[in-house]
Amino acid sequence: MTDKGCDLQEKQVMTDDKKIRRQVEIAMEPVELYKILKFENLAASGGEAKFRIQAGHVTVNGQTEHRKRRKIRHGDVVETPEAILTIVMAEN
Repeated sequence: MTDKGCDLQEKQVMTDDKKIRRQVEIAMEPVELYKILKFENLAASGGEAKFRIQAGHVTVNGQTEHRKRRKIRHGDVVETPEAILTIVMAEN
């Protein structure tokens, strides 16, 4: 999907703990955390994504994150109750 030059692509696998594990490719960095949730369909809208982050339902690199505009970069791991997202740079 694209949003102001942000291109996200994914590869998906199911884990034993019933969470979806995805490798999300980004074309540029950084990408704001709430946009990752929105584009990966882990939130129906940007508003829902921001609410989930502020409510403490999202971790980045193992730490609960409350900043909805947290800058996500290559190598970060974003986790929600439904999914684990590993962020990687897309190959040019």
